[in-house]
Amino acid sequence: MTHRFVSTALMALVLTLCSSFASAEEAPATPSQDTFSYPIANPFLATIAGTPSVLAKQHARELKLREAKLPEIADRHIPKALWYARRLQYSWAMQDGNAPLIFTVAGTGGYHDGGTNKLLMEAFFNAGYHVVGITSPSHPEFMVAQSSTAVPGHMRKDAADLYRVMGEIADRLPKRERISGYSLAGYSLGGTHSAFVAKLDQEQQRFNFDKVLLLNPSVSLYNSIAKLDRMLRNIPGGVDNLNGFFADVVSRIGSVYTRSTTIEFNPDIVFEAFKAQPPSDEELAAIIGVAFRLSAANLIFTADVMNDFGFIKPSRQKLRRKTERSHYLEVALRVGFTDYFHDFFWPFHADSFDGDRNAFAEAQSLPHLKDFLSNSPHIAVVHNLDDVILVPGEIEFLKNTFGNRAFIYPRGGHLGNLALAETQADYIGFLTGGAQ
Repeated sequence: MTHRFVSTALMALVLTLCSSFASAEEAPATPSQDTFSYPIANPFLATIAGTPSVLAKQHARELKLREAKLPEIADRHIPKALWYARRLQYSWAMQDGNAPLIFTVAGTGGYHDGGTNKLLMEAFFNAGYHVVGITSPSHPEFMVAQSSTAVPGHMRKDAADLYRVMGEIADRLPKRERISGYSLAGYSLGGTHSAFVAKLDQEQQRFNFDKVLLLNPSVSLYNSIAKLDRMLRNIPGGVDNLNGFFADVVSRIGSVYTRSTTIEFNPDIVFEAFKAQPPSDEELAAIIGVAFRLSAANLIFTADVMNDFGFIKPSRQKLRRKTERSHYLEVALRVGFTDYFHDFFWPFHADSFDGDRNAFAEAQSLPHLKDFLSNSPHIAVVHNLDDVILVPGEIEFLKNTFGNRAFIYPRGGHLGNLALAETQADYIGFLTGGAQ
């Protein structure tokens, strides 16, 4: 095992599965016949493949990120088993002159400079923004170093933690006198977080965000996690074969990696591993489900160790830096997000919430902020009709709530079209107030 319970790099690798294969096999020579050029009609494949490079926005300036860490919170108890996450890292890049700054918040289990966050920062930087990348509150490092509860998913509390972290980062940036204003963007769970951060900013006015972008957010957090859990039913042999299915995925990629001349995992390696036997639609859904289950395992194990809740490991059992954790991994991989919600998350927060379990689930959703979002012209949403984390009726909610501030595309799965030139033109245009 690595220092992290489940390697976040490996999780990111699984999410990039088949990107080269999809680009080669699914992208037609010409754009589709309707007005939207994204070519991949299968939402699961779109989620994994992303945007074919020929259609991706090409940026003139290379993004060169710098990294820093916030100091440890004084007197914070951090179990020895989680020593590696004592300080929260973030990334940033500054323009040469005066410019607005935009924070980008990663999605479930996402790191500050992960693939999608970096994609967004590059787009925003080329649009003239200073950029700061923020790790998701659902990532073990954020949970250990900065979360007030280390039990993420409570939108109001996660938002308060994010807001405090943003303030501390802003105060530490070099040449901060060159910041002319602030904006905010988040993708997936980070998009949902960003809505709650925007509401908090309306109340506290630390940043007075000029613009806020919600990119493929969960509308109802509970609906999304339940749907992601159900994807594991597509594993050949069922969820009982999760370990075997995951091992096969890793083995196929690893065998190609050991023959590669590069030191980095990349789409070419993934393409080589799967081109002879490309996954079926069911396997594509299962791969997405496995990737999110890995994120759930990271989250649940970390929350359990931080709070000694007794969910994965026995209560009061102390784990050391070198404690063998493989058997905890086996347990955690069988625990879904919905199990976490019912058996850990809700019991942990119940005493501080005035309402029942259903009301608590609704409080972690965008409908809980409907009036605020409807009356906030500086907030826009970007989404796809075929997003795999949404359920029926949620796109209609977004259209009714945001009106002409809802950029809804006919396809793209979950985040698959964020690099598309015309999609970027829309959301960058909203930020800057002009066409790109």
